[in-house]
Amino acid sequence: MGVPIPPDNLTQKAAMMRESLHKTQSITDNMVSILGSFDHRLSALESAMRPTQIRTHGIRRAHENIDKTLKAANVILNKFDLSREAEAKILKGPRENLEGYLEAIEQLRSNIRFFTDNKSFKSSDGVVNHANNLLSKAISKLEHEFKQLLSSYSKPVEPDRLYECLPNSLRPSSGSPDPSGKNPSNSRTGPTTAENAVYNPPVLIPPRVLPLLHDLAQHMVHAGHTQQCLIIYRDTRSQVLQESLHQLGVEKLSKDDVQKIQWEVLELKIGTWIHFMRIAVKLLFAAERKVCDQMFDGIDSLKDQCFADVTKGSVAMLLSFGDAIAKSKRSPEKLFVLLDMYEIMRELHSEIETLFSGKACKEIREAAVGLTRRLAQTAKDTFGDFEEAVEKDATRTAVADGTVHPLTSYVINYVKFLFDYQSTLKQLFHEFENSNDSNAELASVTMRIMQALQINLEGKSKQYKDPALTNLFLMNNIHYMVRSVRRSEAKDLLGDDWVQRHRRTVQQYANQYKRIAWAKILQSLSVQGLTSSGGDGGNSSGASRALIKDRLKIFNLQFEELHQRQSQWTVPDSELRESLRLAVAEVLLPAYRSFIKRFGVLVENGKNPHKYIRYTAEDLDRMLGEFFEGKT
Repeated sequence: MGVPIPPDNLTQKAAMMRESLHKTQSITDNMVSILGSFDHRLSALESAMRPTQIRTHGIRRAHENIDKTLKAANVILNKFDLSREAEAKILKGPRENLEGYLEAIEQLRSNIRFFTDNKSFKSSDGVVNHANNLLSKAISKLEHEFKQLLSSYSKPVEPDRLYECLPNSLRPSSGSPDPSGKNPSNSRTGPTTAENAVYNPPVLIPPRVLPLLHDLAQHMVHAGHTQQCLIIYRDTRSQVLQESLHQLGVEKLSKDDVQKIQWEVLELKIGTWIHFMRIAVKLLFAAERKVCDQMFDGIDSLKDQCFADVTKGSVAMLLSFGDAIAKSKRSPEKLFVLLDMYEIMRELHSEIETLFSGKACKEIREAAVGLTRRLAQTAKDTFGDFEEAVEKDATRTAVADGTVHPLTSYVINYVKFLFDYQSTLKQLFHEFENSNDSNAELASVTMRIMQALQINLEGKSKQYKDPALTNLFLMNNIHYMVRSVRRSEAKDLLGDDWVQRHRRTVQQYANQYKRIAWAKILQSLSVQGLTSSGGDGGNSSGASRALIKDRLKIFNLQFEELHQRQSQWTVPDSELRESLRLAVAEVLLPAYRSFIKRFGVLVENGKNPHKYIRYTAEDLDRMLGEFFEGKT
């Protein structure tokens, strides 16, 4: 329990507390009064400072605007500096520093874009006009430089350099194309290697120059000078390409020109044309396409158009010769060169389609396809003409010795050559006859040609007055046909049946010759009419010496006449010749021996026996060995 406080002390302390509270309230009231006064003064100060604050903010914004203006001015000044630098380079020209010149043009374009986008600059219109005028002059100089640079590096390709780009199998040994056009790769003894051979197109423009030309072309196109670029490129490159072909030996010949050229010369020209077509497409046009694609890389609108314009004249020059041949007067000997030309066009077809792709080259592609079709049609028509010409050949020149007629050897050689072109002919049949079995079609045509030849030979055989020679002539010619077929690919196509039938025909003509030529002389050795009816036929009893002498005189005269005449006849095949002599000997010699043995005694015992028995059987055999030798 605490100590109690006296009452007087409590009163005193309460009074002190009241007094303290009163003072505190008074101080608070004074403080509130002072703070209120201070707030009033602050408001007044703020009101007084507001104009100053506004001016300060304006000054700050002005500084910011000044900074921006200075920066913009710096940019503009920098553009002016760059313009002056670009102008100096452009006025100097592109010759010394082409890359720097191209950079200057690009800078000029950038400045034009800048001032065009900043129209607020009061001098922008004047600057843009000046820059555009300068750019126009720059592009004109650029065009001139493009033309000069392209021309200086565009040179015709020498023939020897082109030949070096060919596969070894197609390179001419003498530095000029094989006139016959029959290179090792064109040989028909085996599959052609020309399509699989590796070609190395020449480099037409140095790789280090192409990027510069590309940049020049690109700047011209960006400046709207696309047409000028195309014209410069076309005129320069087309002239060089045509000069390369001209130096190679390509010449433009019309149908009338072709008609005037002798066949032997024309055949050589066709052979070289085939060679030139390969060189043009696989080397020159391929190289030209590569240059065009690299030079106009990224400018697709120009690639195909420029290539088409550059090559159009050269392609037309090459195809015009083929067209002239296809449209010229047909003759049998032209068939093979037509097939050669058709083959080269088919060989090059896929490459032509690839090189001359695109809308701009459509006309060139169609021209190549058109020539291929015309060559095929002319070859087919010529083939048909040949069959008809064989049957109707009216050559009246008879071979006096009954040997193989020139027509026969010509037709057979023709047929042999046809088999060198089997695949090509089958392609023709497939295209024109809609035949799925081109083998059967080729066999049918070959049989018709052989039949036409046989019909013609039968007509020619009637020119002979001696029917024995008629049969000998037919025997020789049909035998030549059979032998030739048996030794060629035609045998597989015509079949054994054809061969056997015609061998039998040969034998029939041989038998008819033997019967007609020797029947009369054999009749003089017959016993008929020599012996009496009562004779036993075993000796000479009943035979008249005079009659025997007469028969022997007749035999001698007939044999000598046959020997003289038929020694001039010819059986060119040695086996057939020996076979025919043997067939005659097998009939003649036994009959002669029998006659002499039986009746010779009647003559031998008389005067001058050698006058009648002039020959021994051995003599006759020796003289038979001189038959069919073609002696004059």
